[in-house]
Amino acid sequence: MLQLLKNYLWHLPKAIIANVIYGFPARKLSLIGVTGTKGKTTTSHLIYYLLKESGFKVGLISTIGAFLSGKEIDTGLHITSPDPNELHKLLKLAVDSGIKYVVLEVTSNGLDQFRVWGIKFKVAVITNIYPDHLDYHGTMEKYVAAKAKIIRQAETVVVAKDSPYFEETKNKEQKIKNRIVAFESRGSMVSANRAAAVAAVEVLEIKSFKELKKLKLLKMLENFSGVPGRMETVYDKEFKVVIDFAHTPESLAAALGELRKLVKKNGRLIAVLGCAGERDHGRRRMGEVAAKMADFFVITAEDPRTENVEEISKEIAGYAIQAGAVEGKNFIRISDRQEAINFAIANAKSGDAIGLFGKGHEKSMCYGKTERPWSEHEAVQKALKICAESLDI
Repeated sequence: MLQLLKNYLWHLPKAIIANVIYGFPARKLSLIGVTGTKGKTTTSHLIYYLLKESGFKVGLISTIGAFLSGKEIDTGLHITSPDPNELHKLLKLAVDSGIKYVVLEVTSNGLDQFRVWGIKFKVAVITNIYPDHLDYHGTMEKYVAAKAKIIRQAETVVVAKDSPYFEETKNKEQKIKNRIVAFESRGSMVSANRAAAVAAVEVLEIKSFKELKKLKLLKMLENFSGVPGRMETVYDKEFKVVIDFAHTPESLAAALGELRKLVKKNGRLIAVLGCAGERDHGRRRMGEVAAKMADFFVITAEDPRTENVEEISKEIAGYAIQAGAVEGKNFIRISDRQEAINFAIANAKSGDAIGLFGKGHEKSMCYGKTERPWSEHEAVQKALKICAESLDI
């Protein structure tokens, strides 16, 4: 109830004022909104890439940052959907720069807090919905309802037809049932993200795209370089090191499934993971996923905030043990994330694939109320430097 009051008495007025201050810039743009529990960042960047490579003036506002007129703008730490004032400031910049299309990554919290109020999406994409953010929403029903808000702000909705919430979403939103376009999400996380992006671009019905077949759009994506911190290979010699943002059981399972394909004969799949403090405790089932899918894993820190790292790790380990993992044999706990990465790399063997999960592109790690500088990429380089002599690099 308190959150509901705050949404209507604080967040909504802020959003209305921001629209007025910047002259309702969203009305002068064609916006593509992307939401979902996993895959929304990659799907947003894929749509942006397709439009950009096809010669359109397009902008992107995602977890990674804002990309407008060839410039990357930092939108802040741990931010996906910016504050309304910052968001409409960016949209006004897009308008002033002559940009026509803007791809906007949207979170359930952002939808619930009216951060995208006043925006009419040309296309809204719902990649998938799995349990998450229940620390904020309270129940899965409320989480789904928050995601579904984007439907009422969109002309057309692109959604996975095999999603368990697809039929439910259609039934709840009968008035827009003729504006729902389904995409096939079966298969890998990579193929699902690409299918969602292609479906969104097709729905735009841009004149230049009318002659393009789906296969040609998919062909264009073969040169897509990927998204920083999303299944990003940062070392590939005797073994591989991949950085990924997976921070829920479902996203970890999808990432480990992809990473398993990179393991060479006699190699092992090694994971380094943790769970954020003050967030949905359901995420800590990542220990169960790692126990079932990785050959060895290290439990470590990942934005513990005001919680104790050791206590978070203990809870993750508990799920791993319930799944049959043995501490000391199948996994260990190292609270310091740099030390955890050092250990994983120092103990890597030829053919192994190491996945570092939970931090991705982020530039800080939160302890207590303080954001400390952190770079997963720099952490890997430090670990490799320590092992330089034995790795001959």
